[in-house]
Amino acid sequence: MVDQASEPRDPATAGVAPTRTGMHANTALVLLFMSLAGLSFAILQSMVAPALPAIAHDLHTSSSSVSWVLTAYLLAAAVLTPILGRLGDIAGKRRVMLAVLAIVAAGSVLAALSTSLTLMIIARAIQGAGGAVLPLSIGIVRDELPHHRVGVAVGLLSAILGIGGGLGIVLAGPIVTHLSWQWLFWIPLMVVVVALVGVAFGVPESPVRAPARIDLLGALTLSTSLVCMLLAISEGGDWGWRSGTIVGLFVAAAVALVAFVLIELRLREPLVDLRLMAHRGVWTTDLAALAFGFAMFGLFILVPLLLELPKVTGYGFGKTISAAGLFLLPAALMMMVFGPLSGLLAQRVGPKVPLVGGAVLLTVAFAMSALNHGSSGFLLASVFVNGAGVGLAFAAMANAIVEAVPIHQTAEATSVNAIVRTIGGSIGTAVVAAVIAANTTPQGLPTDRAFTAAFWVCTGVGVLAIFASLALPSKRRLHDEAVATGVEDVDAQGDAVAAGMQSV
Repeated sequence: MVDQASEPRDPATAGVAPTRTGMHANTALVLLFMSLAGLSFAILQSMVAPALPAIAHDLHTSSSSVSWVLTAYLLAAAVLTPILGRLGDIAGKRRVMLAVLAIVAAGSVLAALSTSLTLMIIARAIQGAGGAVLPLSIGIVRDELPHHRVGVAVGLLSAILGIGGGLGIVLAGPIVTHLSWQWLFWIPLMVVVVALVGVAFGVPESPVRAPARIDLLGALTLSTSLVCMLLAISEGGDWGWRSGTIVGLFVAAAVALVAFVLIELRLREPLVDLRLMAHRGVWTTDLAALAFGFAMFGLFILVPLLLELPKVTGYGFGKTISAAGLFLLPAALMMMVFGPLSGLLAQRVGPKVPLVGGAVLLTVAFAMSALNHGSSGFLLASVFVNGAGVGLAFAAMANAIVEAVPIHQTAEATSVNAIVRTIGGSIGTAVVAAVIAANTTPQGLPTDRAFTAAFWVCTGVGVLAIFASLALPSKRRLHDEAVATGVEDVDAQGDAVAAGMQSV
C-alpha cells in the first residue's frame, strides 16, 4: 500500500488536489473533539450574561460598565474570526485550531482569576479568539470526513452553537447560586482542555492549503470597521443614538468598510475573497445568518427577563435565575435534534428546504410570543418551536456555504458567515435593549408593551430570514455553481482517492 502522505505534491495544485484524509482519521473522534471545541465557545458566549450583576458586585463596578464583559467578547470574536479562519486556510486548520483552543484556555484562566474589571475585559477579549472555532471545525470536517458524512457532521457542529448558547443560559443560574461566578470560566476551561488534547492526538492535519500572505492592511481596516460598528451598537442606548460620538462611530465604520472592500478587490491574496459574495448561495446565506443571530440573542434576552419579573407586575412570572434558565432548555434540546436532521435533509434535497423551514418556524415562534406571552405554557411552546427553527437553520446555513465555495476557501467563507451571525447578535441585543428601555414603568421595570413590541420586532426579522432563505439557490443550482468553481470536482476526486485507498 502506498503512503499517500509521502508522495510529492505539485505546488501548483496545493489546496486543490485530493484533499480528504478521512481514511486516516477516526470519524467519530474528529466529530467529538470538534463538537467539544464549538460547545466551549458557545457556552462562554452566553453563560456570562445572567451573571453580570454578580460580577459587577464582586468587581465593584456599575451595571453599565460591566456590560463591557459581553461587548469585549463580541468585538474580539468579530475581529479575530475572519483573520484566524483565513490563517487556517494558509497554515493548516488543525494547527490553528490548537492555537485557538490554547488562547481560549488562557483567557478562561485569566477571567476566573480576575479581580478588576480591566483584567476581566482583557480576559474576555482573549477568549473572543474562540470565534474561529466553528469555521475551522467545518473546514477540518470537510477535509477529513468522507463526502457522504459531511452534511450531517456540519449540521451537528452548527447546531452546537445554538445548543451551547442555550445551555450557557440554563447552567449559569445554578453555577452562580451553588458555586460562584468564577466557575462560569473554570467549567468551560475543562471542556476546552479536553478538546485541545483530543485535537492534538486524534485529528490529523489536512494537506489542503491555500498558500498566501496575511493581508494586514485588510485586517486593520476590517477590524476598525467592526470595532466602530459594534461599539456604536453596544453603547448607542447609553450614549444616545443621535450623539456625536455614536454618529461618528457609525461614519467611521462605514468609511473603514468601504476602504476594506476597495483594498480586498485589488489584492490577489485578500483576507476575504469578496468575489465569493457574487455567488447567490453565499450572500443569501450570510443575510439569513444576520437575521438568525439577531433572533437567537433576542430569545436569550427576552424570555429570561420576562420570567424573572415579579408577579405583581401582572405579566411577570417571578421565576429565579435558575428556573428562568431551565425554561430555555427545550430550545437547546430541539437544536440538538433538528441540527443533524437538517444535515440529512440538506444531503437529500439541498440546504434550501431546511433553511426555509427554520426561518418559518422562527417567525411563527416569535409571533406566538408576541400574541400571547402571559401564559407559561404558551411561552414554553414558542420556545420549543424557536429551538427547532434555529437548529434547522444553523445547520442548513453551514451546509449551504460548504456547497457553494471551493474546498480551500471553506474556513474563510464560514468565518465570514460566523462573523455575520455575531454582528446580528450584537444588533439584536442592542435593538431589544432599546425597545425595552423605551417602554418602562416609573420603577424602571419593562412594561408588558415592551415585550410585545420586542417580540414583534424579532418576528419581523424572522420574515427577513424567510425572504433570504427563499432566495437561496436550489440544490441543482448550487450544484451547477459548485461545478463551475471546482467544488464538486475536488470533492469527487478526494472521495475517489479515499475509496481507492480503502479498497487496496
